[in-house]
Amino acid sequence: MQGRTDDRSLGELFADLARDMGILVRQEVGLATTEMTYKASRLGQDLAVVAAGALVLYAGLLAIIATIIIGLATAGLPWWLAALLVGLIVIGVGGVILQRGINSLKHADLAPRQTMETLKEDTQWAKEQMT
Repeated sequence: MQGRTDDRSLGELFADLARDMGILVRQEVGLATTEMTYKASRLGQDLAVVAAGALVLYAGLLAIIATIIIGLATAGLPWWLAALLVGLIVIGVGGVILQRGINSLKHADLAPRQTMETLKEDTQWAKEQMT
């Protein structure tokens, strides 16, 4: 606040404080919006890469599963029993992988940490201005 003197009235000081707090709150909301947009964008990009990789892996897994079933049937097991055994093993492995993925998503940090920190600082600053 350049060019201001100390001869402002109490009403003017409170008006300036209210105006400055309004500006500060708008800036903090803008920061929070920017931060959340960035995090959501990154999460979307990461999920797209994971999905593409998963689709390719799935195609390869299906080919390997078919090969194992054919191999077991050729070795003398009935086709239905070969498919059942391989299917049960695949379900078990898939369940473990799914559980690990769910646990990873539970630990994702989507909170606007930087904004929360600056809001704490702003609150402290406002308290100091009032005293």
